[in-house]
Amino acid sequence: MSRSSPPPHILAVPYPAQGHVIPLMELSLCLANHGFRVTFVNTEFNHKRVVNALAEKKFIGDQIHLVWIPDGLQPWEDRNELGKLSEAILEVMPGKLEELINKLQDDKITCVIADESMGWALEVADRLKIRRVAFWPAAAAMLALKLCVPKLIDDGIIENDGTIIKKQMIQLSPTMPSMNTVNFPWACFDELTTQKTLFYYMQRNNRTTKLANWVICNSAIELEPPAFTTLAPEIIPIGPLLASSRLGSTAGYFWPQDSTCLKWLDQQLPQSVIYVAFGSFTVLEQTQFQELALGLELSNRPFLWVVRPDAVNDQANDSYPQEGYLDRIGTRGQLVGWAPQQKVLSHPSIACFLSHCGWNSTLEGLSNGVPFLSWPYFADQFFNESYVCDVWKEGLKFNRNESGIITQVEIKDKVEQVLGDYRFKARALQMKEMVMRSVTEGGNSHMNFNNFIKWMKA
Repeated sequence: MSRSSPPPHILAVPYPAQGHVIPLMELSLCLANHGFRVTFVNTEFNHKRVVNALAEKKFIGDQIHLVWIPDGLQPWEDRNELGKLSEAILEVMPGKLEELINKLQDDKITCVIADESMGWALEVADRLKIRRVAFWPAAAAMLALKLCVPKLIDDGIIENDGTIIKKQMIQLSPTMPSMNTVNFPWACFDELTTQKTLFYYMQRNNRTTKLANWVICNSAIELEPPAFTTLAPEIIPIGPLLASSRLGSTAGYFWPQDSTCLKWLDQQLPQSVIYVAFGSFTVLEQTQFQELALGLELSNRPFLWVVRPDAVNDQANDSYPQEGYLDRIGTRGQLVGWAPQQKVLSHPSIACFLSHCGWNSTLEGLSNGVPFLSWPYFADQFFNESYVCDVWKEGLKFNRNESGIITQVEIKDKVEQVLGDYRFKARALQMKEMVMRSVTEGGNSHMNFNNFIKWMKA
């Protein structure tokens, strides 16, 4: 690229969910630090949330321009109905994205980076003769699972429409953790129509991924070698993006962060606080929420708990937590609506992370050397739990009772086990060191990212 050439102009298109927007924004910030300009395309619904959450922050700067296109749903419709959302996306967003790109002719787009789950955007870019990158924000093993669908059908594990033939444990390769078929990402919905819609959407994305010049992944080869070397050698690991010194801070959150909890953390002893956060999607039933509240109280340890406004099913009928709870825990517990998670996990007072094991949260815990208590809720989180507890051995799983509830006593016991055994902390620190080696000079992810930058600038 000559000195007189304008900087490359990237169009970034995330899937409209919190766990997808944040890592693509992290990648966009990395690219901005290398002189690229980025037009970041959210849905209208999520654009408003992101801008509202940014409020007075200025760190996106001049290099990242936030824009939106409609997702095809009405304002009052539920974006958590993923089958309906997927159908609307395919019907409306490709045409709207093409209109946007055409409007930017005077400020030409040089490359489209699309979440692999928005593969239709690669079709639009291909039609307009623009370079194309597919970005996978989750574990490489999950993309490998998607790409293995034809074999799953041939082996009689699933039907042609994605229906699970029987509940069983499978391994994609002898060196990978087992997967329960009922936890396949498209099979986590009770309604069969939704399962089939998402399976069709996923299969379509598998085909469009072949249009990509690069397929990059927010992971590191050291974290999941079999997935990269055996199943998905064409997927290039460039992460964890957040662990790299390329980033000072990030954006893309759907809720304003409550930073007052950082002052509370400053007042706690080193490695004393249980951090509890379940991401943007988890919803707990009333009974389970109360057991968690009582389990944290029973632990007799300080805790910071992120409780979203929509975190409990049927909030209208009860107060959450129960009346008198906040008086009993006093200053030992801190509840916030949304926390600056990367700053929280890097705080010296944090002892462990009670997490849903979404991939972003998993990487954030890993990158800060924090042991886990694993509480998966949905889709890939069950497999991520296997990585955390069975492969990396830096955390513990909870057991449920005959009613499917994780009891307060089970919570207290597992907190005591993970904090009472220094081997979990030692292992977490080893994993942190391994991750940091990968993203610093000479590391695998660092070299891959630099090669990617050279290609983008060529």
